Amino acid sequence: MVNESEFLLHSLLMGIFITYVYDLLRIFRRVIPHSSILVSLEDLVFWVYCAGEVFLMMYRESDGTLRWFAVIGALAGMVTYKKLISPFFVKYVSLALNKLLNLIGVILRWLCRPFAFLLGRAGHTAYRAGGKVSRRVRRIKRSLKDRLKFFVKTLKMNLKIVKDEKNGPMSSERTP
Repeated sequence: MVNESEFLLHSLLMGIFITYVYDLLRIFRRVIPHSSILVSLEDLVFWVYCAGEVFLMMYRESDGTLRWFAVIGALAGMVTYKKLISPFFVKYVSLALNKLLNLIGVILRWLCRPFAFLLGRAGHTAYRAGGKVSRRVRRIKRSLKDRLKFFVKTLKMNLKIVKDEKNGPMSSERTP
């Protein structure tokens, strides 16, 4: 009986731990935005890790035998943590990290201000040169597009002429 109650306690703690780790992942996603592909990949890695942890716990505690009270204990730990701690933990930790990152950004911008002033003239010149290059590239693309359209039209006309010559002048007057 002692082993089973200890196993139930470990299951509760495992449920809390799994939810805590997922909350850390949620905080990370709130602080640094992710694409849906990256979110899916992170979730896959998370669930593979959790499956391994649960398997190891089951293997150590009950010789790999699936005990339903352990599953219910893990779910109870997850739900308890999710209702009591998770909303506040995720909200306030992600808020604090975002504030910290914003503060670091303000400090870095302030420290880089003299360099931005010195590079301002060079940056403006580079910006103007980049504009000239992009306009020239657009003109070249437009020219190539017009040439390609002309080539396709010419090719279609030549194919039509060849087809008409092949069928001959009497092709429309044929009888079945």
